[in-house]
Amino acid sequence: MIDPKNNQDTSLIHRTTETKPPRTIGHFLIGRPLQTADAPHQTIGKAVGLAIFASDALSSTAYATQEILVILAAAGTIAFGYVFPISIVIVGLLTIVVISYEQIIHAYPVGGGAYVVAYDNLGHFPALVAAAALLIDYILTVSVSVSSGVAQIISAYPQLFEWRVPLSIACVMFIMLINLRGVKEAGAAFAIPSYFFIVIMFIAIGTGLFHMFTGSLGEVVNPPELEQFGEVLPGVTAFLLLHAFSSGTAALTGVEAISNGITAFKRPRSRNAGITLIWMAFILGILFLGISFLARQIHAIPSEAETVISQLARTVFGGQGLLYLLVIIGTTVILILAANTAFAGFPRLSAMLAQDGYMPRQLTYRGSRLVYSYGIVSLAGVASLLIVIFQASVTRLIPLYAIGVFLSFTLAQAGMARRWWRSGRLKPDHSAPDKANESRHILRYEKGWFLKMISNGFGALCTAVVMFVFAITKFRDGAWIVLILTPIMISIFLWIHRHYSIVATRFSLENYGEPPPYTVRHRVIVPISTVHPGTLAALRYARMLSDDITAVHISMEPDDTEKVRRKWEMWGRGTRLVIVDSPYRLFLEPLLDYIDEMIASRQANETITIVVPQFVASKRVYNALHMQTAEMLRRELLATPGVVITEVPYQIP
Repeated sequence: MIDPKNNQDTSLIHRTTETKPPRTIGHFLIGRPLQTADAPHQTIGKAVGLAIFASDALSSTAYATQEILVILAAAGTIAFGYVFPISIVIVGLLTIVVISYEQIIHAYPVGGGAYVVAYDNLGHFPALVAAAALLIDYILTVSVSVSSGVAQIISAYPQLFEWRVPLSIACVMFIMLINLRGVKEAGAAFAIPSYFFIVIMFIAIGTGLFHMFTGSLGEVVNPPELEQFGEVLPGVTAFLLLHAFSSGTAALTGVEAISNGITAFKRPRSRNAGITLIWMAFILGILFLGISFLARQIHAIPSEAETVISQLARTVFGGQGLLYLLVIIGTTVILILAANTAFAGFPRLSAMLAQDGYMPRQLTYRGSRLVYSYGIVSLAGVASLLIVIFQASVTRLIPLYAIGVFLSFTLAQAGMARRWWRSGRLKPDHSAPDKANESRHILRYEKGWFLKMISNGFGALCTAVVMFVFAITKFRDGAWIVLILTPIMISIFLWIHRHYSIVATRFSLENYGEPPPYTVRHRVIVPISTVHPGTLAALRYARMLSDDITAVHISMEPDDTEKVRRKWEMWGRGTRLVIVDSPYRLFLEPLLDYIDEMIASRQANETITIVVPQFVASKRVYNALHMQTAEMLRRELLATPGVVITEVPYQIP
């Protein structure tokens, strides 16, 4: 070959196509296609990153307090006094988790969060456990956040209660569409609503605290009826408090999202992601404590008919005026947009698993807008299915929610504790080999490794305790489903990985020798239904391959067969024609039986080629009017060794 760039003879030419994607309706919905070179320009800063990755964690303040009250309601309203102490303990746990993930962000700037940390320090199986837990959590994040957002709308407009499922699915589809447009555009679209929620909630909490200190804060007017889920208890028990605590830990969901999506940030990525994580934790802690404190002061009642946020807003602002509506709108929007955190994390984690061979390779494909399109669409589909199954009920979905999060928290912190222990065994200014324990990040000696190991180990212990508490207290409420789903997903990962490993072994060229020479024996079979120019074109092509040609006609109607025989005598040029009678008017089965006979009687290394004349109509719609013989044969014989199926198209203008 001659390279056109330098007119030199070469066996390798590298060129760039000038072909651009054709304009479709998809361009109107998700924007024009982006070139691969545009990827560095699609990164985001800290402000936009907070809107994308922190919306899940921030939105959980809208229902975490309510979920604590729902559990405490079993002992009556007197138990509601424990909501604020429980919230303080949860914020303390949040601090421990954030410190750990801040370390993860700087130690693993490639992203991946708990999966990469566990893969690097604990091994493949713990990494798959973390990945399964995170993927389940991302799916539930979409279902819970959207359902909770729709519940806010229903609080203001109860007549929409029967439409909660269609409304929820419509919201999921809308967020999916926005995310298909790309990370940068999704961030721009969600930044204003996210910051609006933060501002309006700070105004609501600040106003409530002002009224409390001035003695003008009243109680909820016309509160909804107290709804008790489960058994009524005569008093507050330790199990009840643990149950309420486990429900409130839903406030921590989404904390890990930033560590999974570090690559979406502008450089320096680790620094920008770490600062965003601290911002998120600070805002989350203040909002959660403020809502829990005021909910107790105004004697809010947990109910699916009216949320705690709605009761708080109309009490603080003295009715359902403009500020109340702004709170409801802001909360609704942030809850719905919280699903965007999952849409940012799920595709990235899925792509990483796919690169490692644990999920379908298609998930690594970046669409026209440089996002993992297959992962985004898959997440939307599964989350919508959950919404339909659980009828968009937040209370029914919450028990499935946080157990996976705390499992990933535990594995991430345990992995980091082991990393610091490994780091401490190295000498200063010394790095472990790149392939040590299949490390994804070079391990170096770290100053203060002992304190870091202790802090991460303590964090792992705390989150492990919370995970077991959650599993026990929520087991009957539905947590058992997650405990079953996680092993199933891990089994699927291993099954996919085994398949890819077998394929990689078969495709490997390491021990591949020179193949034996092709045999001169080549048998060709040409199935025909009638004799026409397309049949003769296939016959001409068959003669180019071999002199051993057999045309096969499946006879279903004697009259049609007689016409074929007469035409073949005129146009077949002496080629052998086998007519197979089919008394039950079957076509494919008799043809396959004949081909099986030829396969059984073929000689060693003999190749059988089936040449099929194929109509190609001027418009695709006309293809449905013709038998797709080649496609049927391909499906049936594709796995048969030594058989090749070739289509000879005959275009019909």
